[in-house]
Amino acid sequence: MKTLINWLVSTLTIIITSYLLPGVHLASFTAALVTAVVLGIINLFVKPFIIILTLPINILTLGLFTLVINAFLILLASSLVPGFKVDGFWWALLFSIVLSIINSFANHFSDSE
Repeated sequence: MKTLINWLVSTLTIIITSYLLPGVHLASFTAALVTAVVLGIINLFVKPFIIILTLPINILTLGLFTLVINAFLILLASSLVPGFKVDGFWWALLFSIVLSIINSFANHFSDSE
């Protein structure tokens, strides 16, 4: 049940973020659901390997390179999910930051039960 709630919260944050940013386009609620799943799978399987491979540059930048990695993973999700489009790297970077902020607030309120 907790996984389903997290999935729906992520979907709603994707919808809110795409509404706030003009460079992010979302076709439907179904596209948001699929985007949430794809981003979850990418973050689960792909991101840890990329973080390990880029550890030296991540240490040099004090972790800020993780934002760049997140932007590229969002661009990857944009290329995989029909109905979800990000106009470029900078929009993906901003989408990543706004999505993280909204998701942290939403998860804070959903965990307080």
